[in-house]
Amino acid sequence: MTRQKFNGREIIFEFYPIGSYVKVSAMDVETLTEISIQCPALTPQNIMKNNAIKRLEYVLKKNQLIS
Repeated sequence: MTRQKFNGREIIFEFYPIGSYVKVSAMDVETLTEISIQCPALTPQNIMKNNAIKRLEYVLKKNQLIS
């Protein structure tokens, strides 16, 4: 997990099962940026969170909200 980039920032996670997949949403409270990814339902939750954080970091960097 890239904790240095999100140190002190609140990230809200939501897990929504859809058949054999889970939709994972993550939102950075400070910038109100939200992303969503899909994972197989058997994937451990910590891996789902890590993948969502990586995607959120990518989007925040792309939008120049973090360096």
